[in-house]
Amino acid sequence: MFRYKKIGYVALNVSDIQKSTKFYQETVGLQHVESNEKGLSFLRCSNDHHNIILYPSSDPGIKRVGFQLENDTQLEIAYNEFVKNGLNPREVSSIEIEELKQGRSFRIIEPNTGIELEFYSKMMHMIKDFVPTHTKIQRLGHVVLNVVDVESTLKFFVEKLNFVVSDHLGENAWMRCFPNPYHHSFALIKSNENKLHHVNFMVEDIDDIGISRNRILNGDVPIAFGPGRHEPSESIFFYFLDPDGMTLEYSFGMEEFPEGNARDARILEPGPYTLDRWGGKPSPQFASKGKIEEQVDNVLK
Repeated sequence: MFRYKKIGYVALNVSDIQKSTKFYQETVGLQHVESNEKGLSFLRCSNDHHNIILYPSSDPGIKRVGFQLENDTQLEIAYNEFVKNGLNPREVSSIEIEELKQGRSFRIIEPNTGIELEFYSKMMHMIKDFVPTHTKIQRLGHVVLNVVDVESTLKFFVEKLNFVVSDHLGENAWMRCFPNPYHHSFALIKSNENKLHHVNFMVEDIDDIGISRNRILNGDVPIAFGPGRHEPSESIFFYFLDPDGMTLEYSFGMEEFPEGNARDARILEPGPYTLDRWGGKPSPQFASKGKIEEQVDNVLK
């Protein structure tokens, strides 16, 4: 099977591109790289050209998730595996690749949720380092989806995409793109609707969590959950809402796995203290907004 480097970027549909660009830059703490004539806005929290892309849309939600493979060889292995497994990988056009500042890229549609997934190995490296502002963001951490059919979706990620499960909680599952060490790059939460749950940014230390909580509160940005501590990943977390009501997370202290001889996935005890050891409760707005953009494809289920 093929090998990943990391979750590379998330593309979001937003209702007001100017308002959201300002929010992700000033409130979240990303660096705005550029906007183009189509209205796309590119932001980063690393030396990659982008880790978040904002697309103007009347229907806010998640558009696409991009995963970076270790190198061109791994990308080719992935492509051949997808073809063999009937996943119909679609090459991204040269025009869009130039727009994305990436090397060869291709996409598939996850058949159970309809989420579009992109795979690439090269992205433009920015010469000037990303410099954190108010929050010391270290990286784009993960994406979590609300999913109707967790069992089938999990099977797809494990058997077709080479993800490894880190923990189970009932039907919910947290998994990592192998051999990336962090507890989860992607997670699935049982729901009656397929939609975005949240997008995560990992920060440097616990002070980032505490200071961010007060900064967000003082800025009249809705707080969705926390601060608290997750049992599955051991992370200290803090969730808040973007201008379209989509949930974002800062987290610190995630468990890391070795490539070999990693512990087995646990079956965690259900209950509120598993999601927050500190006993907090999320707001009704937590993980409530973020439609998955519908894609048309003939992927075999």
